[in-house]
Amino acid sequence: MVDLEALVEQVVSGMGFELVDFEVSPRARILRVFIDIERGVTVDDCATVSDQLQRVFEVEDIDYDRLEVSSPGLDRVLKKPRDFARFVGSQVQLKLREPWQGRKNLKAELLGIEADRVRVASELGEHEFALAEIDRARLVPQFDGFGGKKQ
Repeated sequence: MVDLEALVEQVVSGMGFELVDFEVSPRARILRVFIDIERGVTVDDCATVSDQLQRVFEVEDIDYDRLEVSSPGLDRVLKKPRDFARFVGSQVQLKLREPWQGRKNLKAELLGIEADRVRVASELGEHEFALAEIDRARLVPQFDGFGGKKQ
């Protein structure tokens, strides 16, 4: 059996993109691939990656109904230590595996990551969480007063 996520990672990174996230629907009928690149992802990038993945899936005899390739969006997921390091200073929404001070959801500023410990600051103060304690982390999009994205 092929490790599908590893295969997708190999193809995407070989094309110069970062695999941000990979989702498989129940029964593996829909494959969702979220890619990023420093300059930003274009529609043409998504089409190019999709075409390449379709060719690889055909060769590897991967059975699926639909492949979706897109950018991670403004509220991109943070999974890997390098994701947390890249977005230090950003607002994040954390969903914790176990409650901390009575909460499983926490909005905070990302202060840094060292080893496998993520440091954040919220209205509850500064705290560190092990990556294993975080179920899901996403960027919180920041907009200026005119509806545009802050730089």
